[in-house]
Amino acid sequence: MRIISGKHKSRRLQAPKNLPVRPTTDMAKESLFNILNNTYYFDNISVIDLFSGTGNISYEFGSRGTETIYAIDAHFGCIKYINETAKTLDLPINTFKSDVYKFLEKTSIQGDVIFADPPYDFEEEQFLKIVDLVFSQNILKEEGILIIEHSKHTDLSKHKNYIYDKRYGGNVFSFFENREI
Repeated sequence: MRIISGKHKSRRLQAPKNLPVRPTTDMAKESLFNILNNTYYFDNISVIDLFSGTGNISYEFGSRGTETIYAIDAHFGCIKYINETAKTLDLPINTFKSDVYKFLEKTSIQGDVIFADPPYDFEEEQFLKIVDLVFSQNILKEEGILIIEHSKHTDLSKHKNYIYDKRYGGNVFSFFENREI
């Protein structure tokens, strides 16, 4: 895994092998950040990274100047690795060891960009529960974007807050926004 851009551009990171993760590929991550770069000034947003795993997405935001980053994962080893790496790279990442659904039900934190990378083998209802909680709990800021990474075998396009998706090989990023129906 490597950081694509920003102050830590081209920095390679090696996560411990015992973590239950599937980091977003460099190609997919670069494409995602090209989309986000056309919409946001990274130093003016807050980010919530759900199912953060190795922290791959959080590091990318931090390297590009984002000052407010929250990384949430239920696995202690993942949180420990993110904390150690954030300290080494001097990145402002706040971690929460929590079940993502419980976190979403209880948090008062809001984000401009919320990124979720749950396990690809989730059922469609599990993916949609993330979307429903983000919007029902008012976690996404008004002009914000929710992005869920999933496999090409999952279709989230029927949700009322869905706007579009981008496909990169077997990876799909589905985008959601606040909207009045």
